[in-house]
Amino acid sequence: MKILIPVLIGLAIAIVCGVVLTIASRLFAVKEDEKFTQIRDCLPGANCGACGYSGCDGYAKALSSGEIDVTNLCIPGGDGAAKQIADVLGVEAEDVIERVAYVACNGNCDAAPRKVEYHGPQSCRIANMNYNGDKFCTYSCLGYGDCIAVCSQDAIAIENGVAKVDPDKCKGCGACTRACPNKVIHMIDYVSRVQVLCSNHDKGAITRKACTNGCIGCGKCERTCPNGAIKVEYNLAVIDYEKCTGCGQCAEACPIKCIEFKKV
Repeated sequence: MKILIPVLIGLAIAIVCGVVLTIASRLFAVKEDEKFTQIRDCLPGANCGACGYSGCDGYAKALSSGEIDVTNLCIPGGDGAAKQIADVLGVEAEDVIERVAYVACNGNCDAAPRKVEYHGPQSCRIANMNYNGDKFCTYSCLGYGDCIAVCSQDAIAIENGVAKVDPDKCKGCGACTRACPNKVIHMIDYVSRVQVLCSNHDKGAITRKACTNGCIGCGKCERTCPNGAIKVEYNLAVIDYEKCTGCGQCAEACPIKCIEFKKV
């Protein structure tokens, strides 16, 4: 009896606790939003923030609550995700404007000399802490692969000391743009293939000393463009893609050839 009584008391307590927890779970249960779950299942789970929300959950919540009805914000998911979301919401699917990353730097090993010999962790962010990196051009791609580490699509490779993006693999999540300490990686519409491969805002003479492939701000591209789509701002050519028609005349006029034109 000395053993049985404590066992029975423990059993009774367990039963009471179980009943209380069961009742509490029913009374305080949070009903799951089925629409949220359905929309969330349509998204790729990249949680990249390219849609403008904190992640896939944030975008799905905004759609399911009726805060927005824009179905084409998920760039990694593309038209497929937009169509599935539209089916859940009962609206017409909107076309997704595919975006890809590009590296605004052509300061390769042949063009951009290094001021020091760096020995340390192979990280752009860490290398950048030491006198803004080991290249004379402090605006350049450092080439240690922080962008590669965060790319889920294997779309980036280091070629001759500079990161290069394969637009056919890139899903436009933008993770690489956030990983780059010098902010030389930008997003661009997939169909827009005119790119200024430089980020240096120094005057032309200083830029040339740091990198022979750098933009010197001469303005020939600006004078050549028939649509006024390119301007030299703070010693660097900048393209207004709202005006750019992709004619490629700026690339032909550039004496340094730091404007790249690729036909889609």
